[in-house]
Amino acid sequence: MNAPDTTGGADLALLNFGDGDFTVVRPGRFVLCAVSGVRIPLEALRYWSAVHQEAYAGPAEALARWRAVNP
Repeated sequence: MNAPDTTGGADLALLNFGDGDFTVVRPGRFVLCAVSGVRIPLEALRYWSAVHQEAYAGPAEALARWRAVNP
């Protein structure tokens, strides 16, 4: 699940994350990182979890989330 929208939702996209790709459910220009809350433009989105349905700004955030759920 994506992080809560703190930007007013003007350009916030809603995605369904799969293994290796994602599907746009609601069009927008960006998603929010589930760890840091940073805006991630859709064209720059490279890291996400299909299991948790979360987007991550980069490998550090993805690893931090993985460590949090796999102690």
